[in-house]
Amino acid sequence: MADQETQPEVAAESPIESPTEPQRDIPISETFVPPSIIIAKLLCSESYTYHSPVPSLVLADSSVPCILGVDEAGRGPVLGPMVYAVSYMPKTTADILKTHKFDDSKKLTAGVRTSLLRATCTPGTDLFESMGWSATLMSPRDISAGMLRGAGAYNLNAQAHDTTAALIRGVIDAGVNVAEIYVDTVGPPTSYQAKLAKLFPGASVTVSKKADSIYPIVSAASVCAKVTRDAVIEVFVENESGDAAALGSGYPGDEKTKKWLRQTIDPVFGWDGRLARFSWRTVRDMLEGKTAIAATADWPDDDDEGTQKITGFFGAGGEGSGLAGWYGRPVQGDF
Repeated sequence: MADQETQPEVAAESPIESPTEPQRDIPISETFVPPSIIIAKLLCSESYTYHSPVPSLVLADSSVPCILGVDEAGRGPVLGPMVYAVSYMPKTTADILKTHKFDDSKKLTAGVRTSLLRATCTPGTDLFESMGWSATLMSPRDISAGMLRGAGAYNLNAQAHDTTAALIRGVIDAGVNVAEIYVDTVGPPTSYQAKLAKLFPGASVTVSKKADSIYPIVSAASVCAKVTRDAVIEVFVENESGDAAALGSGYPGDEKTKKWLRQTIDPVFGWDGRLARFSWRTVRDMLEGKTAIAATADWPDDDDEGTQKITGFFGAGGEGSGLAGWYGRPVQGDF
């Protein structure tokens, strides 16, 4: 599936009704691998979007009003992707979310989360027949590429807002009648709600703190995002680090995580850009701060002819120019 040029680098792939089958050429220990895991893309540091099939209850009547929830997993960690997910279903069937006891994914055990998403992906279950979902995996490389632009940096909130809008747009473009949208906020909820309401005037939009605990449809999105992110980390654990416990939680304040970063740093290249976010302060301090443990280098200001500064390689000069272009393409786009 090809990225759409009108959307950001983390934009949805097409078509929504025919998702790409996950590639399992690398073994993963868990018995359930969510279909949102596309290993070939993960190993190339690509940001991508997976769409589940549109549920049969929605396909049966395209006019049926649907509710849609949005949540993320992995915003704070220094390791791994940030995963945004949406879940949607007919408003008339929303009670099954309470029946299955969906909740904020952080309040559920890993086994319960996995069981819920497995049921959602299993034909014949009530969740499969009524609830669809999509997930965008924003790679550490692309997150960092946006945040390290310098002038015109693409900050994390902007990336999150654009990704959310792209996911919602993908569901609507698939023919789903999205009547109500519920979002766990990023930044001030009032301004974010106004922004989304302007983008999607045909739907009622609610942006709230702790939405994943208040609205079951957001809880469902939270589960989709969390299970997907955990599966991504497992891919790299089994094929790179070999020890899940050594990584810790992945948060920059976790002593286990910091120890792993110190022990695995390459003195020249740092870490695998598919796993580490180079724009996080913890990583940058280890590379170039006062307590840096990476090798140092002296860069002359001018080249042999005295006209080219090394910093010029990081300046804006169009996509593909200098190291900025090599490191990763922009992930920003207009909606």
